[in-house]
Amino acid sequence: MKVERYPYTARAWSGETVVAQSDACLLAETPGEPSILYFPAADIDRLALDGDGARDAVSMPTEPPALVGHGAFDTEREGVRVEVLDGVQGDDGRDITVKAFPIWGDARDLIRVMDVQPDGDRRYVGATHTDGRRPVVEGSQMLGQAIVAAGRHAPERRAVAGNMLFLRGADAGTPLHFELDELSAGRTFTGLAVRVLQEGRCCAAGTLLLDTTAPAVVRHAADAPDVPGPYECPPNDMGVTGRDLRVVNGAYSNDPDAPLGPPVLDCWVRFRDVPDDPALHAGLLVQFMGHMPIAAAMRPHAGVGQAQAHRTLSTGINAINLSLHGPVRADEWMLYHHLSTFAGDGMTHAECRVHTGAGLVASFSVDAMVRPFTGSTGGRDDRTAL
Repeated sequence: MKVERYPYTARAWSGETVVAQSDACLLAETPGEPSILYFPAADIDRLALDGDGARDAVSMPTEPPALVGHGAFDTEREGVRVEVLDGVQGDDGRDITVKAFPIWGDARDLIRVMDVQPDGDRRYVGATHTDGRRPVVEGSQMLGQAIVAAGRHAPERRAVAGNMLFLRGADAGTPLHFELDELSAGRTFTGLAVRVLQEGRCCAAGTLLLDTTAPAVVRHAADAPDVPGPYECPPNDMGVTGRDLRVVNGAYSNDPDAPLGPPVLDCWVRFRDVPDDPALHAGLLVQFMGHMPIAAAMRPHAGVGQAQAHRTLSTGINAINLSLHGPVRADEWMLYHHLSTFAGDGMTHAECRVHTGAGLVASFSVDAMVRPFTGSTGGRDDRTAL
């Protein structure tokens, strides 16, 4: 178990009553298990807990020594919830959002996963992170990590295109290995083949194109969709602190009974703090590409929602084709536009773009599956997690 000071303010509720609030919580993490947040005893309102009849909702450990004098709330208990104020001192109030705890992790955890490290000649390995829940790696994460690996291989060039097929499920708790094969390395372009391996089995494969880039002879770009700005859109909680996600019209929902709409989802994404590494910024942009295309395909259809994914529906990303049109800053607002152009025969297709203040920075298409479970694997054959 690793115990460290938690960098965010947290509060605990019992029903409609705040029973604890602190900016000095401790975070306890055990690999493969949900993290636990411990409040200093001095910041727990025992009188409020007594009055609400929920005194046994908090446990006070006697080991390890670092956690003595702290209490953790049982979020499985009805009416008890813990939430994190995702922001740092000095933030504009609009930049502070609320995340339900336990979370998947922090943006620092995601950056560590994406920041693949050398593991031999043209080989790279990614760190692992899982919160103990369904530990399936997203396909877009693998493509994003491959782009980071390519940036490490040819740091003087920028990834401009890529594609990847996702062939089998990958476990987020087991390292992923990336093998690069240099198909060409000319004066301006580098072509790479990439294989993603886990315990010797190929999970994904694709190609990447890198360029030295050149002055524009002609220039035009598709306009961004006419949607409200990020602060006019409600925040969405995907369990990652340090990353702000805001969905236009709040249209992203797991609920099969949510109001119907067109097969379109627009959302704003921004990371609070990212190292000054162009390949890592591009990788983070790509990592998010797999989150919403399937939801866009489900949106026009009654009785279908992502809450059914990996339960009654087998869903996952099968392929992504990507063009990167310019340098990316993942710590600035990125507007993702997802348009599902087809759904049928157990498959969906989406045509998508990413816009920033600098204009159109990426275009991508996603092929995915949405089909009923017919076997007994419980979702282990899904290509990606939603």
